[in-house]
Amino acid sequence: MIESEALKIIQRPYITEKTFDIMEKQNKMVFIVEEKSSKYDIKNAIELLYKVKVMTVRTTKTLQGKKAYIRFDAESSAAELASQLGVV
Repeated sequence: MIESEALKIIQRPYITEKTFDIMEKQNKMVFIVEEKSSKYDIKNAIELLYKVKVMTVRTTKTLQGKKAYIRFDAESSAAELASQLGVV
């Protein structure tokens, strides 16, 4: 996967009070992703774009679009990534 493909898959971080609590307590972040992307594609895109280790990817479809709940490895902090992205 190349970076331009990864940028098409990962549209933006999704931050609310609930997702902020998930970030702090469970080391997860939520992203709005392309509707047709697979969990495997999402994992590879996150690892390529942000240089972090992803443990699990869970997805759900909502009115806002397809959401991906990304759980990071213990050595990769969701809070650190959020501060790098400027969402915290």
